[in-house]
Amino acid sequence: MRGAVMTRVASIGECMIELKQAQGGLYSRGYGGDTLNTAVYLARLGVDVDYVTALGDDPLSDEMVAAWTAEGIGTKRVARLAGKLPGLYVIQTDDRGERRFFHWRESAAARSLMDLPETDDILNSLASYDVVYLSAITLSILGEDGRGRLMAALKRSRLLGTRFAFDTNFRARGWPDLDIARRVFSEAFEAADIVLASTEDLLPLYPGESHTALMARISSPELVLKLAEPNCALRFAGGSHEVKAEPLTKPVVDTTAAGDSFAAAYIAARLGGADPVKAARAGHRLAGVVVGYPGAIIPRYAMPPRKSPRPAPSRKASQ
Repeated sequence: MRGAVMTRVASIGECMIELKQAQGGLYSRGYGGDTLNTAVYLARLGVDVDYVTALGDDPLSDEMVAAWTAEGIGTKRVARLAGKLPGLYVIQTDDRGERRFFHWRESAAARSLMDLPETDDILNSLASYDVVYLSAITLSILGEDGRGRLMAALKRSRLLGTRFAFDTNFRARGWPDLDIARRVFSEAFEAADIVLASTEDLLPLYPGESHTALMARISSPELVLKLAEPNCALRFAGGSHEVKAEPLTKPVVDTTAAGDSFAAAYIAARLGGADPVKAARAGHRLAGVVVGYPGAIIPRYAMPPRKSPRPAPSRKASQ
């Protein structure tokens, strides 16, 4: 019998130094990464969340940890590696708000997350969370052995009631071979309780397939597939549904973190007792706000008002 725990979600991945193009050839510095962005929005939506990653022992890593703490994200699962640094990426956006990323991350600390003295403790801790969230980018940086250790730990945790949410955020440059990516995706689909996918992510892996065929590839009991048009197709225990996004009230400035914020709002709503349809509407609503601001993390004042659905009972608290 375990007692109640404070944290309910573990978000696993990598945060990098972000350089964003500004006027006159200048760049502004921030931090970002898909699962970190989701963790920030989860915390802002009132969800207890820990970020699981590895950083260096440098001042920039110190700043990251301080910033996450200020956002209300738990950092007890952040490993600190002597002599290492975070990765770095540059964002360029066009006139429509579409972005291009340029990465320097080959020796980043996060790549060693599954090869540390504290790795076993981190993996064993996953069973203490209600939800473990990670993305395809998380899996791509870990290498074959690291992915194997993480997936095995997730499967063990699920036997104890932890739910696994997988985001298909796909970047071809992160994978040495598309066949390897397809195999890893297939294993994640089979293991996950919730898959947050998009046709943008999946069509490079499965060219020419309809969204119905793409959904048939994914065996998870709960699936959200974001389509090219601003709506998503849902499959869940009660059936299936399509949810359209509301029209945007502001011009699109930057699409960075649209999917990350959707995932956060969806998971937060589901943890709060909302059904998948209401959760998808919450995801569309937050993503629609996020794309109206530059960068991955919008100002706090721009966050939409929080709704207060009936909280779902914590599976961990009842054990």
